[in-house]
Amino acid sequence: MIIGGIGLLRLPDFYTRVHAASITDTVGAWLILLGLLLQVEHTLVGIKLVLILVFLILTSPLSSHALTKAAYFRETPMLRGRPDQPGDGE
Repeated sequence: MIIGGIGLLRLPDFYTRVHAASITDTVGAWLILLGLLLQVEHTLVGIKLVLILVFLILTSPLSSHALTKAAYFRETPMLRGRPDQPGDGE
């Protein structure tokens, strides 16, 4: 999750930042929930954690896709080329 936070700070445009945030949100939350499942002793708590995990599996990629699609339709500019070369960016 720390690498995803660094990606949010370092990546050049909106679309790559959304990608870093969605990977962090999806995979980081899954790993935390799987770790909690290993620690749980009660069956009811485990069932709740599995339901939360299923909810995240369904909603995290969809919300990232919807956010990116909305930005595309609002014509949010995308950085073209490499940002370290003058004249290639927007």
